Amino acid sequence: MEPIQLGNGDAEFIRKVEVESRQDMKKCYQCGNCAAGCPMSFTYDYTASQLIRLIQLGQRQRVLSSRAVWMCATCETCSTRCPNEIDVARVLDVCRHMARREGYAGERNVRLFADAFLQSVRMNGRAHELGLMAVFKLRTLKFFADLSLAPAMLLKGKLPFLPHRIKARNEVADIFRRFKEGRAEDAAGGKP
Repeated sequence: MEPIQLGNGDAEFIRKVEVESRQDMKKCYQCGNCAAGCPMSFTYDYTASQLIRLIQLGQRQRVLSSRAVWMCATCETCSTRCPNEIDVARVLDVCRHMARREGYAGERNVRLFADAFLQSVRMNGRAHELGLMAVFKLRTLKFFADLSLAPAMLLKGKLPFLPHRIKARNEVADIFRRFKEGRAEDAAGGKP
Protein backbone atom coordinates (compact mmCIF):
# COMPACT_ATOMS: atom_id res chain seq x y z
CA MET A 1 0.00 0.00 0.00
CA GLU A 2 1.29 3.44 -0.91
CA PRO A 3 1.72 6.09 1.79
CA ILE A 4 -0.96 8.78 1.91
CA GLN A 5 0.15 12.38 1.55
CA LEU A 6 -1.95 14.15 4.18
CA GLY A 7 -1.98 17.60 2.60
CA ASN A 8 -3.38 16.39 -0.71
CA GLY A 9 -7.00 15.65 0.25
CA ASP A 10 -9.93 16.49 -2.00
CA ALA A 11 -12.28 18.64 0.11
CA GLU A 12 -14.93 18.62 -2.62
CA PHE A 13 -15.01 14.81 -2.55
CA ILE A 14 -15.55 14.83 1.24
CA ARG A 15 -18.38 17.36 0.84
CA LYS A 16 -20.04 15.32 -1.96
CA VAL A 17 -19.94 12.10 0.06
CA GLU A 18 -21.43 13.90 3.08
CA VAL A 19 -24.18 15.57 1.02
CA GLU A 20 -25.15 12.47 -0.95
CA SER A 21 -25.03 10.12 2.04
CA ARG A 22 -26.40 12.65 4.54
CA GLN A 23 -23.68 11.51 6.97
CA ASP A 24 -21.10 13.54 8.89
CA MET A 25 -17.72 11.94 8.23
CA LYS A 26 -16.15 13.86 11.13
CA LYS A 27 -18.18 11.79 13.61
CA CYS A 28 -16.09 8.66 12.91
CA TYR A 29 -13.27 8.17 15.40
CA GLN A 30 -12.05 4.88 13.93
CA CYS A 31 -13.26 2.47 16.63
CA GLY A 32 -13.32 -0.36 14.07
CA ASN A 33 -16.74 -1.77 15.03
CA CYS A 34 -17.93 -1.52 11.42
CA ALA A 35 -14.97 -3.51 10.15
CA ALA A 36 -15.11 -6.06 12.96
CA GLY A 37 -18.69 -7.06 12.16
CA CYS A 38 -18.51 -7.02 8.36
CA PRO A 39 -19.20 -10.45 6.83
CA MET A 40 -17.69 -9.36 3.49
CA SER A 41 -14.43 -7.86 4.75
CA PHE A 42 -12.47 -10.93 3.62
CA THR A 43 -13.10 -9.74 0.03
CA TYR A 44 -12.11 -6.10 0.64
CA ASP A 45 -8.90 -4.31 -0.16
CA TYR A 46 -9.77 -1.73 2.54
CA THR A 47 -12.01 -2.42 5.55
CA ALA A 48 -15.08 -0.25 6.12
CA SER A 49 -13.28 1.79 8.79
CA GLN A 50 -10.29 2.29 6.49
CA LEU A 51 -12.61 3.51 3.72
CA ILE A 52 -14.24 5.98 6.09
CA ARG A 53 -10.78 7.23 7.07
CA LEU A 54 -9.79 7.56 3.41
CA ILE A 55 -12.94 9.60 2.83
CA GLN A 56 -12.07 11.80 5.81
CA LEU A 57 -8.66 12.37 4.19
CA GLY A 58 -10.24 13.23 0.82
CA GLN A 59 -8.66 10.28 -0.99
CA ARG A 60 -11.14 10.22 -3.90
CA GLN A 61 -9.14 7.98 -6.24
CA ARG A 62 -8.32 5.37 -3.57
CA VAL A 63 -11.92 5.17 -2.39
CA LEU A 64 -13.61 5.14 -5.79
CA SER A 65 -11.20 2.62 -7.27
CA SER A 66 -11.36 0.30 -4.26
CA ARG A 67 -12.71 -3.23 -4.50
CA ALA A 68 -14.63 -2.83 -1.25
CA VAL A 69 -17.22 -0.39 -2.61
CA TRP A 70 -18.24 -3.06 -5.13
CA MET A 71 -18.08 -6.03 -2.76
CA CYS A 72 -20.19 -4.48 0.02
CA ALA A 73 -23.40 -6.50 0.39
CA THR A 74 -25.20 -3.56 2.04
CA CYS A 75 -26.26 -5.85 4.90
CA GLU A 76 -26.00 -2.81 7.21
CA THR A 77 -24.15 -4.66 9.96
CA CYS A 78 -21.58 -1.86 9.94
CA SER A 79 -24.27 0.80 10.30
CA THR A 80 -25.93 -1.07 13.16
CA ARG A 81 -22.65 -1.43 15.05
CA CYS A 82 -21.55 2.21 14.70
CA PRO A 83 -21.59 3.95 18.13
CA ASN A 84 -21.93 7.33 16.41
CA GLU A 85 -24.87 6.20 14.24
CA ILE A 86 -23.04 6.70 10.95
CA ASP A 87 -24.82 4.82 8.19
CA VAL A 88 -21.63 3.25 6.85
CA ALA A 89 -23.53 1.08 4.36
CA ARG A 90 -25.13 4.20 2.88
CA VAL A 91 -21.72 5.86 2.59
CA LEU A 92 -20.32 2.84 0.72
CA ASP A 93 -23.39 2.76 -1.51
CA VAL A 94 -22.89 6.44 -2.34
CA CYS A 95 -19.23 5.75 -3.12
CA ARG A 96 -20.23 2.90 -5.45
CA HIS A 97 -22.59 5.22 -7.33
CA MET A 98 -19.94 7.94 -7.47
CA ALA A 99 -17.41 5.42 -8.80
CA ARG A 100 -19.78 4.47 -11.59
CA ARG A 101 -20.61 8.09 -12.46
CA GLU A 102 -16.96 9.15 -12.45
CA GLY A 103 -15.75 6.26 -14.57
CA TYR A 104 -13.92 4.18 -11.98
CA ALA A 105 -14.41 0.76 -13.41
CA GLY A 106 -14.07 -1.54 -10.44
CA GLU A 107 -13.72 -5.22 -11.19
CA ARG A 108 -15.54 -5.96 -14.41
CA ASN A 109 -17.34 -9.13 -13.30
CA VAL A 110 -18.45 -7.62 -9.99
CA ARG A 111 -19.83 -4.59 -11.81
CA LEU A 112 -21.55 -6.79 -14.42
CA PHE A 113 -23.16 -8.90 -11.70
CA ALA A 114 -24.37 -5.76 -9.88
CA ASP A 115 -25.85 -4.45 -13.13
CA ALA A 116 -27.56 -7.77 -13.89
CA PHE A 117 -28.96 -7.94 -10.35
CA LEU A 118 -30.41 -4.41 -10.52
CA GLN A 119 -31.84 -5.08 -13.98
CA SER A 120 -33.57 -8.20 -12.65
CA VAL A 121 -35.05 -6.31 -9.68
CA ARG A 122 -36.13 -3.40 -11.90
CA MET A 123 -37.90 -5.78 -14.32
CA ASN A 124 -39.45 -8.22 -11.83
CA GLY A 125 -39.70 -6.36 -8.55
CA ARG A 126 -37.22 -8.84 -7.05
CA ALA A 127 -34.29 -10.92 -8.25
CA HIS A 128 -35.07 -13.75 -10.67
CA GLU A 129 -32.11 -16.04 -10.14
CA LEU A 130 -32.17 -17.92 -13.44
CA GLY A 131 -32.62 -14.75 -15.48
CA LEU A 132 -29.97 -12.98 -13.42
CA MET A 133 -27.45 -15.75 -14.05
CA ALA A 134 -28.33 -15.94 -17.75
CA VAL A 135 -27.73 -12.21 -18.21
CA PHE A 136 -24.51 -12.38 -16.20
CA LYS A 137 -23.20 -15.36 -18.19
CA LEU A 138 -24.04 -13.62 -21.49
CA ARG A 139 -22.25 -10.44 -20.44
CA THR A 140 -19.13 -12.23 -19.17
CA LEU A 141 -19.08 -14.85 -21.93
CA LYS A 142 -18.40 -17.50 -19.27
CA PHE A 143 -21.23 -19.80 -20.28
CA PHE A 144 -19.91 -23.00 -18.72
CA ALA A 145 -18.42 -21.70 -15.46
CA ASP A 146 -20.38 -23.17 -12.52
CA LEU A 147 -22.59 -25.16 -14.91
CA SER A 148 -22.13 -28.27 -12.77
CA LEU A 149 -24.09 -26.55 -9.97
CA ALA A 150 -27.22 -26.02 -12.09
CA PRO A 151 -28.81 -29.52 -11.88
CA ALA A 152 -28.76 -29.63 -8.08
CA MET A 153 -30.06 -26.07 -7.85
CA LEU A 154 -32.86 -26.82 -10.32
CA LEU A 155 -33.86 -29.98 -8.40
CA LYS A 156 -34.03 -27.99 -5.14
CA GLY A 157 -36.16 -25.29 -6.78
CA LYS A 158 -33.46 -22.63 -6.36
CA LEU A 159 -33.58 -21.61 -10.04
CA PRO A 160 -37.25 -21.20 -11.02
CA PHE A 161 -37.76 -20.85 -14.77
CA LEU A 162 -40.25 -18.00 -14.38
CA PRO A 163 -39.78 -14.97 -12.15
CA HIS A 164 -41.94 -14.66 -9.05
CA ARG A 165 -44.53 -11.93 -9.43
CA ILE A 166 -44.78 -9.57 -6.53
CA LYS A 167 -47.76 -7.39 -5.71
CA ALA A 168 -45.76 -4.19 -5.28
CA ARG A 169 -43.92 -4.31 -8.62
CA ASN A 170 -44.96 -0.75 -9.48
CA GLU A 171 -43.65 0.50 -6.14
CA VAL A 172 -40.25 -1.08 -6.84
CA ALA A 173 -40.21 0.53 -10.30
CA ASP A 174 -41.03 3.82 -8.60
CA ILE A 175 -37.98 3.44 -6.33
CA PHE A 176 -35.75 3.14 -9.40
CA ARG A 177 -37.44 6.16 -11.01
CA ARG A 178 -37.08 8.30 -7.87
CA PHE A 179 -33.44 7.30 -7.52
CA LYS A 180 -32.70 8.29 -11.11
CA GLU A 181 -34.49 11.62 -10.73
CA GLY A 182 -33.23 12.33 -7.21
CA ARG A 183 -29.53 11.83 -7.80
CA ALA A 184 -29.08 15.24 -9.37
CA GLU A 185 -31.36 16.87 -6.80
CA ASP A 186 -29.50 15.24 -3.86
CA ALA A 187 -26.10 16.26 -5.23
CA ALA A 188 -27.33 19.85 -5.45
CA GLY A 189 -28.42 19.71 -1.79
CA GLY A 190 -32.15 19.45 -2.44
CA LYS A 191 -34.78 17.41 -0.61
CA PRO A 192 -34.30 13.66 -0.04
